[in-house]
Amino acid sequence: MDPPYEPRVAELLAKLMPPDSGLEPLALFRLFAVHPELAERIRPFASGLLNHGLLSARDREIVIARTTAACDAEYEWGVHATFFAGSSGLGRDEYDVLAMGDALPEPDRVLVNAVDELLDAATLSDSTRSALATRYSDAQVIELVLLTGWYRSIATLINAARLPLEPWAATFPVRR
Repeated sequence: MDPPYEPRVAELLAKLMPPDSGLEPLALFRLFAVHPELAERIRPFASGLLNHGLLSARDREIVIARTTAACDAEYEWGVHATFFAGSSGLGRDEYDVLAMGDALPEPDRVLVNAVDELLDAATLSDSTRSALATRYSDAQVIELVLLTGWYRSIATLINAARLPLEPWAATFPVRR
């Protein structure tokens, strides 16, 4: 969807964009705006995961980076690597490690293992479940599972729509 936007869509896009970002609405948000009723319904859930979750910003970004990279959703990985590297406590070099399919060292490895298992089998092994239980509350584990599933859904939408990369966003590193 391209400007000019009808008033309802303009209002929706304003709600989806970070305040004072100075950026045009993201291509993903303009894609959501094709179905404004659905976009309005999913916005509270998505915002809750991204802005009001129980996981630390660093842990949230590890889950998102690993999920989007594993699903080959360079668009979403690049937006997060650009917007959240540093401020989340996850460095750009760590985003690159996750994009290349490598694991971070402990204690972050349990998150990578959890995401990989959820993407591969839609469940957690007993050993991963146990490792998560030593670090996270039950509510945080539920959030981790839903965060992985949400970003897998986002990755599927991005890939199916062949969404072009944002010109300012990071791109996947080249494997040496």
